[in-house]
Amino acid sequence: MVKALINLSENANRVLNVVKARNRLKDKSEAVELVINHYIDCKDESELKQEYLDRLEKIEKEDQRIRFKSISEFDKHFKVTTED
Repeated sequence: MVKALINLSENANRVLNVVKARNRLKDKSEAVELVINHYIDCKDESELKQEYLDRLEKIEKEDQRIRFKSISEFDKHFKVTTED
C-alpha cells in the first residue's frame, strides 16, 4: 500500500465526504480508492477494444449483416420463442 499526501479543494473534500458517507466507508482513503476505481471502470467501458473495431470494419467491408423482413423472421433465425 502506498501512502500519499494530497491537497484537495473544498469542493473535492465535500464530494469525498459524501462518497465516504453514502458507501459507509471507514476513511477518505477508501473513498479516494472507490472514486478512482469508478473512473477506471468508466474509462474502460468508453474505449472499444481494437479487435472489436477490426471485426466491425471487416463486417462493414464484407457486408456480412443479416437482414430480416419481419420480426418473426428474426425470431425464427435466432430461435426465439415468445410466450403468448
